[in-house]
Order: sequence, then C-alpha cells, then structure tokens
Amino acid sequence: MPSRAAQDLQVSSFTAQEALVCAMVLMSVADGPMTDPELAMMSRMVQELPVFADFHSTDIETVTDTVARLLGRTDGLDRAMAMLRDTLPMRLRETAYLLACEVCAADGEATQEELRFLQDLRIGLDLDRLIAGAIERAAKARYQVI
Repeated sequence: MPSRAAQDLQVSSFTAQEALVCAMVLMSVADGPMTDPELAMMSRMVQELPVFADFHSTDIETVTDTVARLLGRTDGLDRAMAMLRDTLPMRLRETAYLLACEVCAADGEATQEELRFLQDLRIGLDLDRLIAGAIERAAKARYQVI
C-alpha cells in the first residue's frame, strides 16, 4: 500500500515517519544530488532506529520522490518545512534535526549549503539554539577520526 504522501498528489501531509525521512532527504539534497554515503546513512537509520520500527527502507524512495515534487514548486521548501512542523511533535522535531545532522555528517564534511540548511531547519522546526547546538555537537563527536 502506498504511503499517504505518495497517495496525495497535492502533497499536503506526511506521516511522522515520512516527515523524519523528509528531513533527511532535504538535508541530503541541500548541496546537490544525494550521495551514496548519504543514502546509505538514511537506509541504515531507517533499518536500525526504533522510531522507524514499522517503516520500510524501500519507502525512502517514495518519500524522496515526494520531496522532489515539493521542491519543484515555487514554495516547495517552505511547504516542506510547514509540513514537518505540522506533523511532528517537539520531541520528534529534535529527532528530525538529529537525523538531518547524521546525514550531513555521512559524507565527511559539512558544506556551507548544508550548514545553511541546518540553520533553516532549526528555525523551521522552532528548535531552541542550545538544543540544536547540542545535537550538532553530538553528531560531530560521533564522526571524529583519529
């Protein structure tokens, strides 16, 4: 059965899990086409994290297509942010931000476009700067190399 986002050609809503994947997809395309490490990170998180217990990694493609349709609209990014904010309770907004940070770290270095998108995401999700900073620092610490 197709997801709610795929069924709605007007792209008016997401499930909570689709919204979390949307945040990851938006992060991955912030600086250009999605890279293999970013896709691998998204697939791994969907397979491993409890929040995605009944979500299938194959549905990432469906959400990616939905996000691409959204971004093709003049107001696409604003609409995507509104949908994330409307769909996710605050505790899952923090999760969405964390997932975006993980995708950002997946290919080794944050570009200016990715950092700018993270700032926009933080504002769009109405997250406190200190909470966002702690999430960013934790993601950075996870990917330190010797």
